[in-house]
Amino acid sequence: MTDEDLMLTLPDLQFGSGVIGVCDICKKRQAVIVLSKERFQLCVLDFLNKAWIKSGAKPGAPLPPYRSERVWFPTDATKEQKAPAIVLTPTKPVRHPTVLVCPDIYGLTTALLDGAIRFAREGFEVMLPDVGKTSSVGSSDHLALRMGAHTRGGVPLDSPRIARMVHLYSDALAYLRGQEMVDVDKTALFGASYGGSLAIALATKDPRLSALLLAYPMPVRPPEELKLINSPTFLLLAGADPAAGRVRAQFAPYAGAGGLEVEFAEIPGARHHFLARDKAAYHLDAAEAGWSRLIGYAKARMMPPPPKPPAPPKTAGASTAGTAPGTDPLAGPPGSAATPVISAVPAPSS
Repeated sequence: MTDEDLMLTLPDLQFGSGVIGVCDICKKRQAVIVLSKERFQLCVLDFLNKAWIKSGAKPGAPLPPYRSERVWFPTDATKEQKAPAIVLTPTKPVRHPTVLVCPDIYGLTTALLDGAIRFAREGFEVMLPDVGKTSSVGSSDHLALRMGAHTRGGVPLDSPRIARMVHLYSDALAYLRGQEMVDVDKTALFGASYGGSLAIALATKDPRLSALLLAYPMPVRPPEELKLINSPTFLLLAGADPAAGRVRAQFAPYAGAGGLEVEFAEIPGARHHFLARDKAAYHLDAAEAGWSRLIGYAKARMMPPPPKPPAPPKTAGASTAGTAPGTDPLAGPPGSAATPVISAVPAPSS
């Protein structure tokens, strides 16, 4: 009996059931989620994708905003000379700016998947190296990250283990920039917590980045390495995070006159990991405000608004004779509605 037959005969099969089957989108046999009585089933990635494709869909139905796929990118940071990753690609047929997500060694956590989906929905091509399934990453890397941060003042950027993970992410970034529909001149890094520290390490070695997006990163060592960052940086801090003050103090000497463009945003009362839905520190309002600031910063740097159209030429023979000095010849008569003034909307306060 096949998995397909089994699903047809289970009497208690309900919406949201998790079973072993074949995903109706990626066609791979794996853990899938049942979506309806018709047995429509999706793997976790395409469930997050919200690609509600049914067998009875009419031709011409709108595409989902992005598609997801698992890939293997070449790297000499592993014995296999390759490593797994997930790529989210917007379906709009234009060149996409890119975001490389730098995970902690735990791999694809809920916060990183949540962020990747948000970026993809806004039109960014996103890549997440799946370090949880990468052979060269293990418990020793966990210790290298955490012991340095807790006992020596920061994540040791010059550690051989950290250097190997940065090498892995650098190869992932090269793969992402080589995709067909990406804009190679618009690339950002995103990292949270220890992943943010790894994103800092990669940013010090890549001068081509358009933006560095950090959510409550851990301090790094030596802090002088921060002066090597060449990209505009957005630093989202949690007000109740003990590490927030140390991170701000490390960036402060290099911000502004120090040559590094840094924008700080602090969420008062938020704790470390406040973006992660599966953590006790998660707070919905704080998380939504944080994601809004992060994505808004990335769009401002990598998706600037189109230039304004040129002003229409003046009509031939039009005369402004008799116009009072200091008045606008295009304005209406006294008492008419004034021309509206469009002003910039300030970013939400943190």
